[in-house]
Amino acid sequence: MPRPGPTGPFLGWRRPRVATIEQCLKALEGILGPLAANPAAAGLDRSLSCRLTDLDQLILGRLSGGAVRDLHVIEDGDAVPKADIRLTMTSDDLVALTNGRLSFGPAWASGRIKFEAGFRDLLRLRKLL
Repeated sequence: MPRPGPTGPFLGWRRPRVATIEQCLKALEGILGPLAANPAAAGLDRSLSCRLTDLDQLILGRLSGGAVRDLHVIEDGDAVPKADIRLTMTSDDLVALTNGRLSFGPAWASGRIKFEAGFRDLLRLRKLL
């Protein structure tokens, strides 16, 4: 038996779009590449992670030598190693950061994006953002 179509206040409602993991990898490289290449980041060698809450995936990598290195994707879970620099957001928010639809400061302040790092890293990265 066919399901009835949408009615009432939900008429025209669409499921939220979710970015692909490939789009997320490209977006993360787009955000972190210029950050890592900044002269203020010279000598920075830190592990990083970006948890994508809507995909249940985690992107791991390293900021070192003026570049983003070894980006790879793993399933999110309890056995995930804790990175020095940690971001948490949805896949669409990550893509929106790179195309200018979302600003980091207001998104972080509102809780849409979580950013965690040690105090020394926070001080150093603050100069880069």
